[in-house]
Amino acid sequence: MNGEALGWWGVPLAILGGAIRAGTPYLFVSLGECLTEKSGRINLGLEGNLVLGAMSAYAVSYLSGSPWLGVLAAGGTGMLLGLLHAWLCSFPKVNDIAVGIALMLFGIGVAFFFGKPYIQPAAPHLPALGFGDWSASAQVRAALEINVLFLIGLGTAPLLGWFLANTRWGLMVRTVGDSRNAAEALGFPVNRVRAAATVAGGFLAGVGGAFLSLYYPGSWNEGLSSGQGLIAVALVVFARWQPMRCLYASLLFGGAGALGPALQSVGITGGYYLFNAAPYVLTLLLMAATCSPERTLSGIPGELSVTK
Repeated sequence: MNGEALGWWGVPLAILGGAIRAGTPYLFVSLGECLTEKSGRINLGLEGNLVLGAMSAYAVSYLSGSPWLGVLAAGGTGMLLGLLHAWLCSFPKVNDIAVGIALMLFGIGVAFFFGKPYIQPAAPHLPALGFGDWSASAQVRAALEINVLFLIGLGTAPLLGWFLANTRWGLMVRTVGDSRNAAEALGFPVNRVRAAATVAGGFLAGVGGAFLSLYYPGSWNEGLSSGQGLIAVALVVFARWQPMRCLYASLLFGGAGALGPALQSVGITGGYYLFNAAPYVLTLLLMAATCSPERTLSGIPGELSVTK
């Protein structure tokens, strides 16, 4: 059955499938940044984690034949960048925003340098579950093909929310993020808590990169990310530092990215590049809509640099 067999019904279906596929990297990076910022630290370098994770995952999957080893490698490189960020920010008077930008450029540069040999080879991809196998339509089957990493991210969002709200470790993260003085008065190790949150956030961002190279679009090249890591950082502000809202916002941004291809599938080609810019336009609109002090600061951890 051809791509236009469903007519206009295929547009929302394609947007749904695109929201899941394109939204998965946003989900992992935004959850990682949400955890990091809850501890009172901003890491703008997660774009570097995402790109380096994508390269590492692809290289390890190609060399080992196992995409899951690639995912672990991506998470590991993300952790290393997170650890480096945490170490640099532990020094007095070091600005975490400047460190994040520097590490973003560093991570992207390292990925480009070591990733050149892996642009052409084909690496094994991550498996997907076919929830649309009941349909005779290829369009339905493609839209409902769900990668396992998305399901892991789907479970991680409520788990992270529960962790922050209901565990002693989550209380430590939130206290450290809200007030360093209060955390120190309670005997919480502020630097170690922030370091752990930054490393864990880096791991999640690296896993998001693995999804890019090992499933969608499923290759490694130097233009793979298109700024998704940076958009995901802005997405955390829109989500008010709540993991479940990060999930919803990721699907929204993923659906915006799928709008152009979905309209093209029913023959609308005019303004194709404009529709492809929908995630970036949406980012600007949402940030503009939430730029008032009452809205922007709602839910923000008190120790973030932007509040000082």
